[in-house]
Amino acid sequence: MQMSRSVFMAKAGLLSAIALSSWAHFAQAQIEAPDPDALDAVLDRFVDEGHYPFLYARLEDRDGNVAYEHSVVNRDLLPDTEIDGQTWIRIWSMSKIVTISVVLDLVEDGILSLEDSVARYIPEFSDMQVAVASDGRSLAEVDYEQAVSACPFELVPANSEMTVRHLINHEAGFYYATTGIPCIDSELAEKNVATAANADEFIANLADLPLIQHPGTTYFYGTNTTILGMVAERATDKSLKQLVEERLTGPLGIEGLQYDLPPAADLLPRFSGQDGSLRMAHSGELDIFGPDVPDYDPEHQLHLGGEGMLATADGYADFLRMLLNHGTLHGTRFLETATVENIYAPHTQLDNPEGHNGFNLWVTGEPTRAREQGEEGLWVGGGYEGTHFWVDPRREFVGIIMSQIFWINEGGYGRDEAFRGELYRQFWAAESQ
Repeated sequence: MQMSRSVFMAKAGLLSAIALSSWAHFAQAQIEAPDPDALDAVLDRFVDEGHYPFLYARLEDRDGNVAYEHSVVNRDLLPDTEIDGQTWIRIWSMSKIVTISVVLDLVEDGILSLEDSVARYIPEFSDMQVAVASDGRSLAEVDYEQAVSACPFELVPANSEMTVRHLINHEAGFYYATTGIPCIDSELAEKNVATAANADEFIANLADLPLIQHPGTTYFYGTNTTILGMVAERATDKSLKQLVEERLTGPLGIEGLQYDLPPAADLLPRFSGQDGSLRMAHSGELDIFGPDVPDYDPEHQLHLGGEGMLATADGYADFLRMLLNHGTLHGTRFLETATVENIYAPHTQLDNPEGHNGFNLWVTGEPTRAREQGEEGLWVGGGYEGTHFWVDPRREFVGIIMSQIFWINEGGYGRDEAFRGELYRQFWAAESQ
C-alpha cells in the first residue's frame, strides 16, 4: 500500500551542534530530539485511510540541512511511482510569493513602485468596471448565502485607481471562477483564460470582464498576482520566466523552481476526492479558471505568476530559506532585509483573530498555539492541489508538505495542522525539560 522513508539528523537520540547547527538552543540544552516515527505516523494515516494519493514532507534548517523527510504513497493509485524531494509538483498558489518577491526586487531597483498605477503598464485596464448587486454593493461584499440573489449584477465605473500594491494585497478586484456567484463565475469560465496564447490575450480577456470590487476596498483572493506578474513583464519587456531565472533562481543557484516542465520529467496525475473516495480527476473538474488549467508546455508563452510554477520540494525549500535568511541564499543577496520584513509585516486581514496577512504570506496568531497546531508567528502558504509550506523564523527552519489532490474528501482535512501539531508538541516537550 505504501512506501515510506524517514531521516532525522540525530545522534544517540539527542540533537547536537553538528546535527542541526541552526537549532543550537536544542543542542546546548542537550534535550531529546523530536520523534520522527510519530511524525511519519501522522502522514501515513492520511494516506492509509484513503484521503491522499501520496504525501511528502520535508524540514530543512536555515543552511539547507535536511532535518526530516518522509514519503508515503498509495500503491493502489501510484503502483510504480517514487515521490521524493526531486519530484516535480504543480504548486499553484505557492507561485504567488515567488512572483511577489521578484516584483519587490524590481521595486528595490527602481523599475517599479508599489504605488504605480497598473494602467501605466496595462492600459487595457484603464476603464475597468465593477460588478455590483441591485443595492449598490460590490459583489465582494455580498454574503455567500446571498450569492445567487446577486445575479444579474449591474456595472459601475471603478471609483479608485488600481495600484501595484493592490495587486500584491489582493485588493485589486480580480477573482477566480469559484466565487460562488454564478453570473460572475460563468463569465470568467467562458473566457477559459488558462488557454490564452500569451499575457496580452489573457489581459484582453480580463479587460472584458468586471472587477468584483473597487480597487483598494477590501481583500478578495483571485488572479491579482497573475496580473502582477504581467505588470512586471511589461515594465521590463521580459517574460516572467526570464525574470525568475535572471533575478532569482540563477543568481541564487536554486534548482527545482521554474515555469515549464523539464524535457525528461513527467508530472503526476491529477486526483480528486470529490465523490468521497480518491480517483483520477475528471477533465474540467479543477475549475479555478474554468474548464482548463495551466499546461506547463515550454512552447506556451503564458506564465501565470499566481498559479503557474512547478517545483520540487528541494527547490522550493531553497526559496523559503532565502526568505528565512532575510533575502540571502548561498551567500548571495536577492532582497534587502527590510524588504523581507515588509513581506511578513501586517498588511491585510488585520482584524482576523487567527493572524494577519503580509504580502500574500499568512502569519499565524496566538490561536494556532492555543490549539496546539503550531505557534504564533509562522509564515504559512499553500496551493490548489494540496501543497503546503511554513517558515518558522524563531527556530529557523522551513517545512513543506507536498501532494497532488483536488477536493479533499471527508476525513482528510486538518492534515497540515495535525502534522505541525505533532512536531511542535515534541518541541514544547523537549524545551520544558
